[in-house]
Order: sequence, then structure tokens, then C-alpha cells
Amino acid sequence: MTSAFAPALAGFGTGLSLIVAIGAQNAFVLRQGVRRDAVLAVVGICALSDALLIALGVGGVGAVVVAWPAALTVVGWIGGAFLLGYGALAARRVVRPAGTGLETAGGATGSRRRAVLTCLALTWLNPHVYLDTVFLVGSVAADHGPARWTFGVGAALASVCWFAALGFGARLLGRFLARPAAWRVLDALVAVTMIVLGVTLVAGA
Repeated sequence: MTSAFAPALAGFGTGLSLIVAIGAQNAFVLRQGVRRDAVLAVVGICALSDALLIALGVGGVGAVVVAWPAALTVVGWIGGAFLLGYGALAARRVVRPAGTGLETAGGATGSRRRAVLTCLALTWLNPHVYLDTVFLVGSVAADHGPARWTFGVGAALASVCWFAALGFGARLLGRFLARPAAWRVLDALVAVTMIVLGVTLVAGA
């Protein structure tokens, strides 16, 4: 029984090692979680996107990604520009705060739509996502032979657990972020993260 779960545990550990880091996607999920704005939709998009990309990697699509570097270059330019724009907006909120950010709890339709579109962009316009989930996870999964899909399930489960914990657990920080000054600190962190990653993507494209 233990040997049957070993590939899944290995996949879970590999998945966590790749996603538990400060990045554009995680920073966005954290901010949405604290604001309690479209959290279920954002968590679902992140987890399902990872599951799809992991499935593609386990299925052998990683070789196609490596063979078509021009696609990653284009994605890098577009994603970098998007991150720089989002980072600039976060920096603007630091300079000109509009409130605590908790007033939109529950979210209006327009706010939810923006959150969904932003989440999709942060997820699919980041070339590192393809390299990590499709190529790297796919390569490691291939080493498990017939158990590679069990490994993939473990990696996908790691994404579900992480994003759910990050998105829904972030609301516990709500009482610490009740003051506008605290939100300026969070937005500053988001701005720095987005801008640094944006510059990195553009420079490496």
C-alpha cells in the first residue's frame, strides 16, 4: 500500500516545492483572499489551470514546449508587460490608498469579472508556469514510468491544497489589515513582486 502511494507523495512534494514561493500568482491570490473577493473563483482557476498543465506535462507535451521556444518568448513579453502594468496599479494604491480593501467583501459582478480575468492572465501569461508544470513536472513524472499519472495526481493535489489554504486562509489576516496603512504595506509587497517579475520576464524574453 505504501509503495502505491509513493509516487503520489513524491508528486505532492514536487508540486509544493514549485508553487510555495512568493510570486505574481500567489501575491494575487493572497490579496483576493484578504479582501474576500471572488476567492472561490480565483482558487478554482489556479488549481484547475495547474491540473491541466500538469496533465499536459505528464502526457508528454513538455517536449513540444522545449521545441518551440519562440512561443515562450512571446508569452514572456506579453506577461512581462501585464505584470508591469499590474505592479504600477498596486504602486499607485500605495501612494493614493482608497481604503482598507475590505469594503468589497462578497464582490460585485464587475469586481469578480476583473478578478477572474486578472487571475487567468497571471496564470497563463507566465512562461515559468509552463516550464515548471509542463516541462519540469512532466520530466520528473516520466521517471516514475507507469506510475507517472499517480505522480501527476499528487502534484495537482498539492496545487489544490496550497491555493485553497492561501485564498481561504488569508481572511484570517483581515483583522490585522483593517487599517489603510496595513493595506499600503500589502500593496507595496504586491507592487514590488509584480514589477520585479515583470522586468525579469521582459529581460529574459
